[in-house]
Amino acid sequence: MTFGVFMHKDGSIYDDIPEVHYQFPKSYLSRAQQMVGDWIVYREPVKIPNSKGFFAVAKVEEIIADPTEPDRYRAIIEKGSYLPFEPTVPHIVDGEQVERGVLNEEGKVSGRAQAAVRPLSHSDFARIISLGLPDEDFLPRSDDEVVEDNRVREHQTPFEIERPIVQSLVSKPFRDRAFRRAVMHAYDGRCAVTGWKLVNGGGRLEAQAAHIRPVEHGGPDSVRNGLALSGTAHWMFDRGLIGFRDDLEIMVHRKVNDVDGVRGIINSTGKLLPPQRDTDRPHPQFLAWHREHHAFAA
Repeated sequence: MTFGVFMHKDGSIYDDIPEVHYQFPKSYLSRAQQMVGDWIVYREPVKIPNSKGFFAVAKVEEIIADPTEPDRYRAIIEKGSYLPFEPTVPHIVDGEQVERGVLNEEGKVSGRAQAAVRPLSHSDFARIISLGLPDEDFLPRSDDEVVEDNRVREHQTPFEIERPIVQSLVSKPFRDRAFRRAVMHAYDGRCAVTGWKLVNGGGRLEAQAAHIRPVEHGGPDSVRNGLALSGTAHWMFDRGLIGFRDDLEIMVHRKVNDVDGVRGIINSTGKLLPPQRDTDRPHPQFLAWHREHHAFAA
């Protein structure tokens, strides 16, 4: 097993849902198989305008032949493992490539950087995770040293680098904080239903990070499976009193006993107020699950 990088861009010819599966050609099969049971990071290509760089981490559960495309395969992402980075990690930080494994002996970016599926060193993985999921309570230091018994160890073994990071990635408190941070940033702390952006006396946003498809029902900790909702809107959404069409129109369920009261707190557009970045908008697959689970009328 080994860490890896999966290159992804929205609108490509490949049928990817990064939270669920990643499609790739047969030429990358042997590389991808090495990553089964281990963690990968998603990266947008450098050539994309305003590229996000590294934007998420996930664990590969298995590799299967693609059911619809010959000579293509799918890396199936383990449920509950996907986690978005906030902030996203640019390709270059402080003038240096974050993924140093793509550099050649002369320190220049090599052809390896063009491979859509490629292995990732333990040190590169640790660096990317610490930049994309900053959390002093869980993650180790971002460089290749640790303090132990007042001594600095400059050369960690791969196991020493990997263990604390992987423990953090599966920790519920860590994941909850990372999910909230990513969703609140995407929605600028504003409730997607009411449009309110309320802050309490302690400076904490009133809006909450809600899952569209709950984790206990197989939903990922993904911004596209998340919404920023005020407490009341969150309560109504979780109970299926409100939902969203694929065009983001807000639906009020027929079982609501005070329709006018519910409509009174919906923002004037009548639609969900989406994130500024299109790639953060709710995914139709998750919206459809919520409608079907709560039996919204077509």
